[in-house]
This record gives sequence, structure tokens and C-alpha cells, in this order.
Amino acid sequence: MKSILKTTIIQAPLAWENIDANLNYFSDKIKVIDKAELIVLPEMFTTGFSMNAKDLAEPMEGKCMQWLAATASEKQAAICGSFIAKEKENYYNRFIFMRPDGTFEFYDKRHLFSYAQEHLSYTAGEERKIINYKGWRICPQVCYDVRFPVWSRNKQDYDLLIYVANFPQKRSRAWRSLLVARAIENQVYTIGVNRIGTDGKDIEYSGDSLIIDYDGQIVFDAKDQEIAHTERLDLLRQSNYQDRFQFLADRDQYKILK
Repeated sequence: MKSILKTTIIQAPLAWENIDANLNYFSDKIKVIDKAELIVLPEMFTTGFSMNAKDLAEPMEGKCMQWLAATASEKQAAICGSFIAKEKENYYNRFIFMRPDGTFEFYDKRHLFSYAQEHLSYTAGEERKIINYKGWRICPQVCYDVRFPVWSRNKQDYDLLIYVANFPQKRSRAWRSLLVARAIENQVYTIGVNRIGTDGKDIEYSGDSLIIDYDGQIVFDAKDQEIAHTERLDLLRQSNYQDRFQFLADRDQYKILK
């Protein structure tokens, strides 16, 4: 087991529906990151939160996936974030976890944001995913998922909870509060990576990307900065905390129905 995981979050403005511009932006940002083992990008990091899935979706062998594989290999770090994926006739808000060796896993956003009619453009995922990387068990989630604690409930089967998001400034209080709550109730490091700037629908984003520890303490707060920040996550310290405060053992048992 590797106790320390050097994790970098990138809080960024996103060029509206411009895949090439966003990939070039993140290439420049990632190029100067030093010795990260995991790099986390926002939700729909190639386009912004667009409902124009028909024109923007890419196949799994497309430009975004090729870029993720090449960049992860070059930096020898895993890279994750979501993009608009097409599979058969369906479109997905798909979280990709790309390893340095080119292998990857994905999670399709379960809770589609009906307030913005996301459910009319995208197909919801049905499978909760746990990803293994360097001895860490990682639970990927996307934006609106943060409001549904049953879906992220730690069954003592993961060590790190990651949310990638395009969460608007007018709901920043909810975003920050919910992330802290998820960290406390699941007793794990919780990362929320949001974007900044204004999108093509004139929706403003204040960022507020957070790295929170297993006790609900905010380790890093990006506020509204355009920033790449690296933090050392310590699995041994988290395990010792969980052993001391065994709250998860008293959790409710349940089944999630499709």
C-alpha cells in the first residue's frame, strides 16, 4: 500500500464548446506540474457544461481519449475528468480515469441535472464505480451527484471520493457545504474540482474547488483563482482516524434500486 498520493487539482476557465482550445489550455497547465501522481480536471473539461451533445460528443477512440492517454503517459500520472462521450446512439457525461500505461476506467454520471434539462440530452449511468490506483480505492462522482449521499455512501470500500463539476456561483454555498458533509459522513478525503469564469449561457462559476480531509477539515480552498494545486493525501493517517472513530460500522444497510 502506498500511503501518500500526490494529487493535483486544476481549477480553470473553460472555452465554451471549444475542444481544441481546452485541450491546449490543459496541456500547458499540466506541462509544468511537478511529480503529481493524480491530476483532477473539471466536469466536461473539453466543452463546458453544454447540452449540445449531438455536435460535441466524441467516441471512446476520439480526440479527448487520445489526449488523455498521451498526457498521462508523458507525465506518468493518472488524469481524470469528464467529457461528452457517444456510445451507439446514446450520449454520456462520462468521467474518465486514465492511467499512465493507457488503461482506463469510466463512470457515467448517475444523477442528471433535470433543472438544466440534462436528462433530455444524456443517458444516466447505473453503475457505481470504485477504481484502484496505487493502493488507493477511488470513488468517482460528477457534479449533481453530490446532492445524493446514498449514491456515495462509503461501504468501507473506498478511500478517496472525487467530484468533478460545473457548479454555478449562485449555488456555491450548497457546493461547499455538501462536499464537507460527504467527507464527514464517509470519513475519507473528498475532492471537488469546479470551474471558474462564465459559460456560453452567461452562467457564472466561482470555482470553490476544495480538498477536504476525512474529518471534514478543508485542506485546500481554491476560492475563485485560476490555479493548479498539489496536495499530499495520506492514507495511513486516514486509516488511523477511521480505526479510532469507527462510525462507518454503524451505518445503515440498504440496496439501491435502478
